[in-house]
Amino acid sequence: MKKSQLFFLLILASVLVFLPQISSEYVLDWLTKTMIFAIFALSLELLVGQTGLICFGQSAFFGIGAYTAVLFSAKVDHTYLGYLLPLAIFAAALYALIVGALSLRTKGVYFIMVTLAFAQMAYYVIHDTPLGGGTDGIYLYHKPIIFRDLVLEGSTFIYFFTTISLFLVLGFLGLLSSSRFGRALVGIKINELRMRAIGFETYWYKLVAFVISGAIAGIAGFLFAMKDGFVNPEILSWHLSGTVLMMIILGGLGHLRGAVIGAFTYALLEEIFRSETIFGSFSKNWHLGLGLTLILSVALLPKGLFGMRDQLQKSLSLYLANFKKPPKTKL
Repeated sequence: MKKSQLFFLLILASVLVFLPQISSEYVLDWLTKTMIFAIFALSLELLVGQTGLICFGQSAFFGIGAYTAVLFSAKVDHTYLGYLLPLAIFAAALYALIVGALSLRTKGVYFIMVTLAFAQMAYYVIHDTPLGGGTDGIYLYHKPIIFRDLVLEGSTFIYFFTTISLFLVLGFLGLLSSSRFGRALVGIKINELRMRAIGFETYWYKLVAFVISGAIAGIAGFLFAMKDGFVNPEILSWHLSGTVLMMIILGGLGHLRGAVIGAFTYALLEEIFRSETIFGSFSKNWHLGLGLTLILSVALLPKGLFGMRDQLQKSLSLYLANFKKPPKTKL
């Protein structure tokens, strides 16, 4: 592990462990939600940033993980985390396998449209049928038992459980990206034809990455259901996929740390523009302010927030090079 990566993890861990000691219940809830979306963003980063697959169906896997947790917890009086969490992951991964097996036979804009179509199919199944409570959604009646009398409930306990989950996902994806499989995914992103020419079955590599991505999104969905105790069809809408895509673009594509930074920055910007204390009546139009900020960030920081340091160093070196360059003399 590089020093910069270790430093980032230490800073992140210190902040997330220290903040609950001084923050209010509202801030704790906001941090939990943001970490859940950071895990969700990491799942999409594996596809977009690491493999070069722009997927607009990620919300389907998130929603399936959440709905699976709620539906199966309602069947019994007492359910266990060791049963419910793997079930949510399996359901999301299974749907990702089906979607990936079909959509990966297309490329470019066709791939985007097929993944979007599968996401909308899942949305309308939940929205228009009594399976998931229709438009009203359904409540989580029984929180899972972790061990004996230890139940996954309470804002502080769910916060730390989410924190541990975030670091486990980060560690897993870090190991994956540094492995032979991860390097193959990067090769596919750069030049898939060349990877095929040297003997890689790129379709299967992309399919495995797609399933892993769906499983991680299922983890995020499970945590979302545990946090709010309620799910509705809106968590499967394509708008959520677009939001998470903006998070990883804002943070910087191709970097796991960028996905986490992007998720926290996006959530913070949304909170700021929604604040009546800061923007007054304009806070009702918070989408406009957030949209303009994102447009400016993409225009000024094409490599995202994570690449800001390199961009500033490059600009500074060019400025110093021009400053030290002796002026031309006319003969």
